[in-house]
Amino acid sequence: MSTEDWRYEDHRMELRQNVYAILLKKFGGELDTNGEPVYSMQSISECAHDWVSQGNVRADGIVAYYKAYYA
Repeated sequence: MSTEDWRYEDHRMELRQNVYAILLKKFGGELDTNGEPVYSMQSISECAHDWVSQGNVRADGIVAYYKAYYA
């Protein structure tokens, strides 16, 4: 029996990194009127993890997914 988790295979970690970078670029720098981040790093990290864990193999659609479930 293998104890390896498919979600942490090299190509999945690369996808996670790409998704995370896309989300950071799109949502990471937005500030509200008080200078606080509009979107939390936790929500960005959780979204990237969930995206990969659900079996997605490409980053297409990640921005719409974030807006729908995390924003």
